[in-house]
Amino acid sequence: MPSAIEQIVDAYVRLKNRRGLDQLMMHRQRLAVDLKSRSGYDFSLPIGQIDEEIAIIEAGLSRLKAANSPAA
Repeated sequence: MPSAIEQIVDAYVRLKNRRGLDQLMMHRQRLAVDLKSRSGYDFSLPIGQIDEEIAIIEAGLSRLKAANSPAA
């Protein structure tokens, strides 16, 4: 079963919602920067999860770009 982020990204790709994907990406990137700047606790698990989500969003952006490019 796909994860929640995979389902969200799939919906944005189907709807050709580039802005939604970009906003989702910016949010995850801000979270990653914030967690990486903190100390006093091991944030490696949430950082790893966010990095995985960023990779899923990047794949969605690539799919959207491929769908929008003219066929050769």
